Amino acid sequence: MLQARKDLINQLQKNILQWQGFVVPPAGASRGIGLGPVEHAFPNGVFPTGAIHEMLCPTPEQAAATGGLMAGLLASLMQQGGVCLWISLSRKLFPPSLHAFGVVPDRVIFVDVQCEKDLLWAMEEGLKCEGLAAVIAEVREISFAQSRRLQLAVESSRVTGFLLRNDPRKPGANTCVARWRVTSLPSEPGEGVPGIGFPRWQVDLLRVRNGNPGSWKLEWAEGRFMPVAEAAAGTVEITLPGRRAG
Repeated sequence: MLQARKDLINQLQKNILQWQGFVVPPAGASRGIGLGPVEHAFPNGVFPTGAIHEMLCPTPEQAAATGGLMAGLLASLMQQGGVCLWISLSRKLFPPSLHAFGVVPDRVIFVDVQCEKDLLWAMEEGLKCEGLAAVIAEVREISFAQSRRLQLAVESSRVTGFLLRNDPRKPGANTCVARWRVTSLPSEPGEGVPGIGFPRWQVDLLRVRNGNPGSWKLEWAEGRFMPVAEAAAGTVEITLPGRRAG
């Protein structure tokens, strides 16, 4: 009787995750996006695509760090084709810098708007386009109702959306699948290599729907994310799908 109850609860949990868009990967199949241990925080250990992620950027420094991490994520999301839509009120991203993360700037469409109302409208319309790999919007505030409209859009198209919350007044409640906060870390120069080292971040998942929040230190080196401890040891590497470890 006890085992039957456990089996019933496990099946209900799986059904709820599937109804919410969290797909259980087939046995032996990997759907990772290359974030290594960070992905274990999400249901089924899979980074949620076809959902909206909220990235908190209280300071300009954190906004810059978040942009770097975003470029690494796009490198994986755009591998299967498609383009990215990047919407903002005052664009600060330097497109050629995307080359450092393996993203071709020509495949990123930048849209500059005059007010946040237009920004959210453009994001919602972009999320309805199935041919896009991702839609990113730099927005300060968003209501629960507005986030719900974005969530309904991705449920049909399965496009992944990112809200870069620059200098928000308060996080507030919304329907985003996860709330992130990214902070830059000092890089470590390589042995015998002068100058700065590879980009590093402190990645905090403050909230994960049906998952486990936590904190990690990541480094981007040679086209892949890896935990800082492993990068320093030079042992295990986390590769992006379709890439081979060097």
